[in-house]
Amino acid sequence: MEFSLLGPISVTTGSTELSLGPAKRRSVLALLLLQPNTTVPLEQLIDSLWEDEPPEHSRTVVQGHVSRLRATLAEGGAEAYGIELTTHGSAYLLRLPEELIDAHRFGELVALARPEAAPVDAVPLLREALGLWRGPALTGTVTSPPFAAAAHALEERRLTAVEALGRAHGALGEHEQAAAILYSAAVNHPLREGLIAGLMRALFHTGRQSDALEWFHRTRRLLNEELGVDPGERLRSAYEEILRAEAAGGNRQGTAKPEAPGAGSAPGGTPSGGAGSGVPSPGGRTGAPAADRSTTGGEARPVGDEGQTPAHGVAGPNAADGGPRAPGTGPAQPGTTAGGRDGSGSGRGGAAPRLLPRPPARFLGREDRLSALTAVLTDRTTGESPLAVVAGPAGVGKTACAVQWAHLYAGAFPDGQLFADLRGFGGGDEAPPAEILRDFLLALGTPPERVPGSAQAASALFRSLVAERRLLVVLDNASSSAQVRPLLPGGLHCATVVTSRSRLDGLVATDCARPVGIQTLGHEEGAALLGAMLGPDRVAEDPAAARELVDLCDGLPLALRAAAAQLTARPRWRLARLAAALRDERRRLALLSAEDTGIAAALRMSVARLSADDARLLSALATSADGHLNASLAAALAGYDPERTQDGLDRLAEMHLVDEEATDVYTISTLTQLFARDDRGEGGEGGEGERERNG
Repeated sequence: MEFSLLGPISVTTGSTELSLGPAKRRSVLALLLLQPNTTVPLEQLIDSLWEDEPPEHSRTVVQGHVSRLRATLAEGGAEAYGIELTTHGSAYLLRLPEELIDAHRFGELVALARPEAAPVDAVPLLREALGLWRGPALTGTVTSPPFAAAAHALEERRLTAVEALGRAHGALGEHEQAAAILYSAAVNHPLREGLIAGLMRALFHTGRQSDALEWFHRTRRLLNEELGVDPGERLRSAYEEILRAEAAGGNRQGTAKPEAPGAGSAPGGTPSGGAGSGVPSPGGRTGAPAADRSTTGGEARPVGDEGQTPAHGVAGPNAADGGPRAPGTGPAQPGTTAGGRDGSGSGRGGAAPRLLPRPPARFLGREDRLSALTAVLTDRTTGESPLAVVAGPAGVGKTACAVQWAHLYAGAFPDGQLFADLRGFGGGDEAPPAEILRDFLLALGTPPERVPGSAQAASALFRSLVAERRLLVVLDNASSSAQVRPLLPGGLHCATVVTSRSRLDGLVATDCARPVGIQTLGHEEGAALLGAMLGPDRVAEDPAAARELVDLCDGLPLALRAAAAQLTARPRWRLARLAAALRDERRRLALLSAEDTGIAAALRMSVARLSADDARLLSALATSADGHLNASLAAALAGYDPERTQDGLDRLAEMHLVDEEATDVYTISTLTQLFARDDRGEGGEGGEGERERNG
């Protein structure tokens, strides 16, 4: 006879499962099994079975359940196994060999495993222990606080075993297995810092540095949004270890590794190996680039072939001859490496930092924008460090364009590429410059104890370190010019790309930044994006519906990707069927959402940055019949005076929530209208606090 707590409550004899009856009877058995060979007071059973005030006949109910359990166990041959359910005054005792309880066997196996000292033996022990689980613990019991607490305690023991198994695989160099084990647990428990730290180290060891760092930033955002706290020591230590190992030249697969805490550290705090292509990135897609916002609550990227040869005016910088190089540089001299002074790429004897997210998959189009970035960032005529601001509305593809260009021209910046998410438009607080500068300095090889505490001192040290380096800096999702300025490198050989939903006019005025605007997709590019996601045949069978979908999505890649996700989940739907559904303006925002990604959530982040007056003005503009209006009509709709209205329109245009097509001619997109008509954006919830990384 065997008793199961690690999943549905059950009792089996051989291949036969005994019938235990209703939830309260199963709950009585569960409570007795949680305290085997111990008297359990009747009052404790009553308190556990009824969350509210128990009924007057509760004692009789419990006694009846105990009586039926006693009969059921007897029918299953309990006596032969040394099992007896007895009454002791106003308490009950379930006497049995504890090894018959799966939770007891689980605990014994875990206690025998020594993942650091004896990993070869620990792996099979821990696998056997975890194999005892058949679902969430105590399934089938009543939903009272005592049972919830007991189930939580058992789940904590399971997660501790998962972390230990990851460490054991990591100690054996089996990093792929370690990350595969840790990933699913991390997805289901995104705030468990020790687990995330172990997964980060695992990903790093198999070369997935971008995904490892993305897990840190994702978890930091969640901690801030849901708990209002910063990452703890274990998570922060894993992050800094990865940055230091990368700066010191540590590769991932089997060479120099991030330092690991000792065997006595808290669960999940030790390295746990790494993952290969079979382990999804934080957004949940196998092998997904960390920068792909389509699955991480951020803006979707256009998709195209990875490594695609740049088209029209965007010649690849890694060509042997004639390709653009970093500003102010010439070809590498014979006898030296592309890294410069010591062949390290950093000038310090370590490897150059490569912090870019992975390239956007199957990037399509945007040749003119890539060409514009090339013109700005490889301009050697100004005698200044080039600075480009990629700006546009939420969901238009700013991050995708910037990251694509950065990868195409990475070879022109052999001293490294730095990337930072400034969190300017997200559910939590924006990233303070001191935090980003610390990450940059660690990546450049600065010992942690030498990183200045103040943003001003850290900025000065950063500029000093990179003054003579050929370095690319990508600052994603900036909220303001003031946030960006301390992060700008000072060297003439450096180049910087900033993405933002704001135009960042201050950078243009004081730092000679050159704007590179990103527009929505036209019919041809939008249909190509749908074809890349759904397959060209599905789009080709109904080209008119594809064009209508582009219009209904306002040409925004984020909205088009959400639409494609709806069609992917419904393979029998034709494009025309989704187009018909999207014509219903009450449903459109909801349909243009995919899990935690949606255009409503992206717009919510923009509107959250507005003043109360500007938000009311936007809501008033949303009542315009066709989305076209001038300042006089806007003033009439909002009930503002002309000067107040004009100032508000200027600020909305600066945030790309309205577009000034010509002098005193403004337009507001249909999706923005739909969102602004509902102050809460209920038509398209994409998850409160979602971070739309691309702008």
